[in-house]
Amino acid sequence: MKAISYAEYGGPEVLRLTEAAEPHAGPGQVRVKIVAAAVNPIDFKIRRGWAPQMGPESLPAVPGLEGAGIVDEVGAGVTGVSIGDEVMVWTDTGSYAEYALASDFAPRPAGLDWETAAALPVAVETSDRVLGELAVGPGETLLIHGAAGVVGSVGVQIAVARGVTVIGTASEANHDFLRSLGAIPVAYGDGLADRVRAVAPQGVDAVYDVAGIDALDVSVELRGGTTDRIVTTNDARAFEMGITFSIGGRRFGPQLAEYAGRAADGRLRVRVDRNFPLADAARAHELIESGHARGKVLLRP
Repeated sequence: MKAISYAEYGGPEVLRLTEAAEPHAGPGQVRVKIVAAAVNPIDFKIRRGWAPQMGPESLPAVPGLEGAGIVDEVGAGVTGVSIGDEVMVWTDTGSYAEYALASDFAPRPAGLDWETAAALPVAVETSDRVLGELAVGPGETLLIHGAAGVVGSVGVQIAVARGVTVIGTASEANHDFLRSLGAIPVAYGDGLADRVRAVAPQGVDAVYDVAGIDALDVSVELRGGTTDRIVTTNDARAFEMGITFSIGGRRFGPQLAEYAGRAADGRLRVRVDRNFPLADAARAHELIESGHARGKVLLRP
């Protein structure tokens, strides 16, 4: 099969289109013919060697955490899915390939396009997990740093649906988008604390940092000096500051199916920026690493 792999850590140029042996489903796994693979910021951090705790055990490796496709092998012990079923997956073997193995997956509902299906797993699992850790509920105020990104915007929508008032940091160009999701937008940068206080004089009850760019100090300030109820998914300074750094790993297939149903009927939106052919994975990584993607970036094998 064709697959993108890298044999050393480095820039986008280390990504190569290669011929690789097809994987086969083992116990508890399905094999999926990938229709769309999503590119996430963590992918380039792993590729550069910046996230060893999430990196491969050995090189060469195929990148990619999530995707969507068609089941074409079912391993021993797997129930509720058949060959030919369309699914969304977290891959065990990397999604930047024609075929990938998965042990955590959910059905793609009728009416959900392949792009959104591929873009959902990481975003909904991350935001559902963090909002659970923060225990935010109706009537509370949540500040989300990086609210206009794919993960942040999904977090906005989940929180708003739970009756939470959401303030989201983003560039001015994304403020109308955040308003359309039900959030109160504020510009990031110098003076952020004052801008947040202006729209939430009662204070913020919790902070969700998706951005990972120097947002923790102002978060502690806005929480009155405490690190309680602040969670980041992107800033390793959290370990020094006594702030929760949230990492995934739980099985999420049943919950993903519920969120996919919301996306299929229009209650959950995911912005997609661009589709690249699989061979152009390096270009996709360049876009993600530049920080200029306006939504999910996808690869099409």
